[in-house]
Amino acid sequence: MEKKKNKLAAALLAIFLGGLGGHKFYLGQIGAGILYLVFCWTGIPEIIGIVEGIIYLTMTDDAFAAKYG
Repeated sequence: MEKKKNKLAAALLAIFLGGLGGHKFYLGQIGAGILYLVFCWTGIPEIIGIVEGIIYLTMTDDAFAAKYG
């Protein structure tokens, strides 16, 4: 049985550790997390992480639970 993911935790990880893929590892998307780690030196994952964090915060709880379980 998989634990329910916390939307606020995912958003904060995306904003503060998004460049290293912290939120991707938390959400169980290991492949994407590794991809973020590989390209962390470019700074692009940081920008994407901030955007994803904002998206997570603006999603409804039901939409977040449906997408990330």
